[in-house]
Order: sequence, then C-alpha cells, then structure tokens
Amino acid sequence: MCGIFGTLNFNSREHDDHIYRDLFHRGPDEQRHLQHDNLELYHTRLAIQDLTEQGQQPMKYQGLSIVFNGEIYNHMEIRKKYGLLDTSNSDTKTILMLYEVIGMKMLEEFDGMFAFALYDSVKKKLYLARDRAGKKPLYVFVKGVQCVFSSELNILSKVVRPEIDYASIADYLYLGYHYRKSTPYQQVSELENGCYMEIDTHSNLSKKVKWFDIATFYQTENKLSYSDSIERLDHHLQLAVKRRIDSSDLDVGAFLSGGIDSGLVCAIAAGHTANLKTFTVKVEGSYDESHLAKKVAEKYATNHTVVDITFSDLQKDIEKILSNHGEPNCDNSAIPSYYVAKEAKKHITVVLNGDGADELFGGYRRYVPFKHFDFFNSGKLSTTAAKMLTSILPIANEKQSSYNYFYRLLKLAGYHDILKVYNSASCDLFVGFENQFLRKPLMKEMTADLCMVNQLPISALKKIILTDFQSMLFSRLLPKMDIATMAHSLEGRSPFLSKEILEFAPGLQDHYKVNNLTTKPILRNLALRYLPSELINQPKRGFEIPLKSWVNGELKSIINDYLLAPDPLYAKIINKSFIEDLIDSKVKISDERRAKILFCIFGLEVWFKGCYRK
Repeated sequence: MCGIFGTLNFNSREHDDHIYRDLFHRGPDEQRHLQHDNLELYHTRLAIQDLTEQGQQPMKYQGLSIVFNGEIYNHMEIRKKYGLLDTSNSDTKTILMLYEVIGMKMLEEFDGMFAFALYDSVKKKLYLARDRAGKKPLYVFVKGVQCVFSSELNILSKVVRPEIDYASIADYLYLGYHYRKSTPYQQVSELENGCYMEIDTHSNLSKKVKWFDIATFYQTENKLSYSDSIERLDHHLQLAVKRRIDSSDLDVGAFLSGGIDSGLVCAIAAGHTANLKTFTVKVEGSYDESHLAKKVAEKYATNHTVVDITFSDLQKDIEKILSNHGEPNCDNSAIPSYYVAKEAKKHITVVLNGDGADELFGGYRRYVPFKHFDFFNSGKLSTTAAKMLTSILPIANEKQSSYNYFYRLLKLAGYHDILKVYNSASCDLFVGFENQFLRKPLMKEMTADLCMVNQLPISALKKIILTDFQSMLFSRLLPKMDIATMAHSLEGRSPFLSKEILEFAPGLQDHYKVNNLTTKPILRNLALRYLPSELINQPKRGFEIPLKSWVNGELKSIINDYLLAPDPLYAKIINKSFIEDLIDSKVKISDERRAKILFCIFGLEVWFKGCYRK
C-alpha cells in the first residue's frame, strides 16, 4: 500500500518536501521520485509485498514506468497463466510485464485494489487506472496541457491551489458526500471506479475508458439454484480470503464486529493463517456487539483485542479526523473507524474487513420495501396518500425503532422525483428543505445516472443496490475506510470486493438477497456453516455512535464555534438563519436528522478552514 503523486507539464520539484511529507502516512518505508520526459512520478511506499529493493517504486521495465498503490492478489496466478518470469515477486512488476503482453486489457485479469499511473515512453501514453470498486483513490487536476494526480486531495490542493466549486459544495450538502467524480474543487475530479484515463503526453489529447461496469452483471440473472449459489459463494469467498492472506509478506489481521460479514471473513481467514489477530470496537453510549464478536473469536481461537472507544479525546481529534479526508465529510462513522484503525496498527499492518457485503447482498433494512414496491416509479395516488399521512403523524426520533422505519417508509413513498426518492432512502439530510438553499443543488450527474439505472430492465431492488454500490459505497464508505486505515499506515483488504464476487453477486435472484423481511438471506445461510447461531439473525447496525448526544454535548461548543462564526462558507450556499434555527431546535425535524445536518455543515466548515485555507 502506498501513496502516489505525479505531474505532466507541471513543475512540481519545488513541492518535493510537501509531497513526501503529506503522503508519508501512506508510505513511511520509502519515498522516491522519477522524472521522464515531461512527466514527474512520486511514490511513498508501505512495504507489504516483496520487501526487497526489487519492489521499489517508481519502477521501470522495458521503456515502461509506474507508480502503483494497491495490491494485485492473483498476480502470481497471472504470471503462471501468461508465462511471465522474473526474480522479483512484486505485483507491480507483474503489471508491467503483463502490459507488455496485452496492454490495458490486463485490467480484466486483476483481482485487486489499485490506483496507478503507468507511462509507456515508446507510445508516449500515460495511463491512470482504478480498480473495479474504487478501493484505492486517485484524484486528477487538468488545466490546459497540465495534469496533476494524487492519492489524496490535501496535497493536490496545496500544489495546484484550485478554486472552490460552489455548485459541488451545494450538492455535497444535499447528498452528504461528493458524488462519484465530483470534488469541492474546480478542475479537479476523482477518477471513477472501473475506469482508466489514457493521455497522449505529446498531443495532450485524452480519453476515459470504462473497463468494468457492474451494471452489465445486474442485467444477467444467475439461474443457479439456491443451494448451488451458496456453494459458489462459499468458493468465491474462500478464494478471496486466501488470496488476500497469501499475497502479503506480513501477518494479516481482521476487523471483527458482531455481524455476519466480518464474522464470515474472520472464520474463513482463521482456516488460512495461524494465530489470526482480530479487532472489535466497543463504542461508549452505543449498542455493544463486542460480546457477539467474542464468540467468533473464541470459536476460532483468534488473538482478539477489544478496542474500547471512550471518545475522551474527541474534541481534540475531531478536526484532524475530518481534515484527513481532504474534502467536506459528514460520515460520523469515520470517527470510530479512525480509532479502531489506530489501535489495530499497534499490532498489525494488514487487516481484512467486510466492506461491500451489504451493498452486494442486500444487507440494509431499507432494501426490504424495494423488494416489494418500486418506489422509483410510484403512482400519483400512492405519493399523495403518503404525503398526507406524514403531514399528520408525529416525527420519529428513535433511529432503530419500528415507528421510525414506518415513518421513513411513508416519506419515501411520498416523493415522485427520483433524486428525492434515493436521497430520502439513504442519507436523508435536506430533502424537503430545498427552499433553504441560496445556491440550488443541481445534482446533474447523479440525476442522469439514476434515470439511466431506472431505465434498465431490472427490479427495483437491483436498482437501489446498484445505485448504492456506485454512489454510497464508492463515494462515501470506501473513502472513509481508506482514509481511516491509511492515516495510520494500515492496509485494509476487502474480500467481498474480489473480482469473482463482483461478477457473481449482481446476478443473484432477488429473493436470495431479500426474502420477505429478511436481509441478505444467502449470507445468513452461508454463515450457518461458520458462525455461532446468535449472530445469524442480528440486524444490521454498523458503527453506531451517539451523534445526537455529541452534537448536544461533547461537540456542541466546537460545532457552534464553526457554524456561528461571522464568515462561514455554508452561508454562501444555504440560509444561515435556517442553520441557526436548527441549532436552537426551532425546526420541526427529528433529533437524529437535526444532528446529521449540523454535523454535515460542521464537516464543510472544518474542511474550508483546515484544508482549503491552509
């Protein structure tokens, strides 16, 4: 795992110290640079595979140069398949050797997570590429003939000093995260998952190629029986976990919650490595699943650590945690993720997790109604009736209550606009408060993508699962875990996002993912083979934290300092009086939603003052 940075037709040498320093946490073991023609390549290395000098980067081979961030878990299988021989066992060298044979078609062979820049000095072509799910980040600045790319926005913005994109900020506030290629900066975009850019370094012409599109796999239904599907899934998950353990020269640990996703990963991992180290979060003031995780740890005799998070340092750490993202961030689960990664790094450098399972196998409770009703295409009668009911019913305040679920379901049914339907079903921040925006969120790209998905010949359940994969997983959840782990030079590996599972899971029949009121039944049934029975039917909770009490307690002072400052950035986007009324609890809204909105605005201001103004 590493940090990469590069420039084309841009003098970056005066920024060398800043680049190495700001990417040091991604690669503390080694920092190196290469200049070739009008291209500069920087690399900071976290050595995990081929710890010798042969694994050093930037790496050169036969007129090719590369800086690579990530892992290709099946690269030794690829070498055998294509007859590639080398004294180094570096997966980076495998990329260069395979490119020489089949060019960028090589991406289809990889089971891995990656972001890389590969320069072909003969063809004068620069390729920037990302993996299928978008596990490893890559941001690109383009202005005229200049191109600058980086693993992180913070150093990119320091070098190129881009202007704020206010339209993008408005969209962030409405959605709660930057959607897909969007960033808070003008002329800076995120290279999307399953895509690569090809840049002619002589003519400066470029094109983007989508080499993997998970939507195509949703349009081909898998006809396997339920029992055969479970066997196939078991095989794919076993292979994915084994590869992610075998392709490390360091010990591999695992995050272990009380849920079935991480439980399955840990159970399978324990069969492939001795003395597996596992880590569980115990969050103060939240539902405690550590006793369930302990049952898995005892069953497989793992070396188990419970990370007891008290948030005693939260006021001191919160600005740093949020600023690490390099863009506005309001995912409060980034906080426990940061602390558990910090603790895990004391014991391990590589850790497995269960990321992606919910978005592929139907793990969220909000998927259940989509199995039975197409909310993307509600009739006028349904929306009118739902609006009437929500207008007279009391607001739901308890996040996990049945009434809250029913209330949000009615709200969802009351929207006809496809964007409001999705936003209400997911983050549910400013839906219904659009009139408070001074600069209206346009959400053009997301609206276009939602319309395109809605036109696909697939079920409503597949539509929302596909949209979550392309939006919430890619734009919010994977960046959260990448930032949390890499802040501590810790590499996170996600078996559920393997090549084979990404190509297999979308085609599963709907009732394998939601059966009546049961979420991800196929994973629950597979878990019967591996996990204690108490875990099987536990509801999805994730990292639950006491956000309401934070906003009204531990973080109240610092949030008010930011939000009530004389010159906040948000006042250019949304009515300041509305936010002030929220602070004073004068808006008719649930306590949970109020806290989420205030934290979202807070995340924006921390970025503005801590990252942009630096």
